[in-house]
Amino acid sequence: MTDTAGNGRNYDPDADHAFPDERVNEVLSFVEQDAEINAYLGAQNVNPVTRMRYNDHGRKHIEIVLNRALCLYDLLKQGDVEFNGASDQGLEEADEAVIIALAGKLHDIGHVVHRSDHAYYSIPLASDILDRILPEFYDIGEQVRIKGEVLHAILCHHTEEIPLTREAGVIRVCDGLDMERGRSRNPYERGGRGINTVSSQAIQRVSLQEGEAVPVHVEIEMTDAAGVYQVDSLLKAKLDASGLEEFVRIVAINTRSENELVQRLEL
Repeated sequence: MTDTAGNGRNYDPDADHAFPDERVNEVLSFVEQDAEINAYLGAQNVNPVTRMRYNDHGRKHIEIVLNRALCLYDLLKQGDVEFNGASDQGLEEADEAVIIALAGKLHDIGHVVHRSDHAYYSIPLASDILDRILPEFYDIGEQVRIKGEVLHAILCHHTEEIPLTREAGVIRVCDGLDMERGRSRNPYERGGRGINTVSSQAIQRVSLQEGEAVPVHVEIEMTDAAGVYQVDSLLKAKLDASGLEEFVRIVAINTRSENELVQRLEL
């Protein structure tokens, strides 16, 4: 599964991060070796997958969201889209990617408490981790501002709260872009047949590319009309009010010619 950016770089969930800015690479290198974060990535999948037979919210989901968030950010920057999270706080442009990366890494840890309202539970847990990590890279004033922006993005990824920054909008949208069938493999094999699991099984591939009329073109290949639920109900809700609606075009294509109930869907 590969997300192809317009500059020719590939962002692969199984590969090392290869973002051009050194600051975000340094932060990612640090957090990816952090024992506490890695423990959360395993523990946070128990409630949604093991106990509720819901789609994956563990290590693989986090890596996919993180890589796609950096890819989407990169494509938007290429399209001259301005971000406001870091700049409103008087931070540097390089901190935009750091905010996105940290929020992508920590947005789902609240699942260790419960699937319901997990975004709210993620806030205090992520706050403690950020208090330990950020002093490695920032002074006290910058720590407070970075922390606030990361927590804002985490809160807005799955709740009714509307993102007030484009950094937060990136996390919200990319959380919805993890929809391929591999994400629902475990609950499906365990007998889960809810709409999230069944519709996810219909999604074959998601790719992010440089757009023509807009900065970002997202193409979704599905093999069954059930995949429409992932696109029209879940992803559309993520894109709406994200602050990125005018910059992202989403096209879902049914690749099975024998199943023509839905051939093409555009957002």
